[in-house]
Amino acid sequence: MTSTPRIVVTVGSDGQISAETEGLLGGECLDYIAVLEDLLAARTVQSAYTADYARVRVDEPVLEVQRDVDRA
Repeated sequence: MTSTPRIVVTVGSDGQISAETEGLLGGECLDYIAVLEDLLAARTVQSAYTADYARVRVDEPVLEVQRDVDRA
């Protein structure tokens, strides 16, 4: 079971803002950098990949079984 993708935004007492994605795999997280910059009226000064960047979403394989009904 996978968790719902989310972005955790933290505002420090000094006003510094940090954000981390959770449950966004591969490059999905990169789409949110510009969105966060716009919403927070900020600019990214440091960025790093989480362990989820190296993971990929895998759909369950479809198993197709063909039976040879002519075999005796």
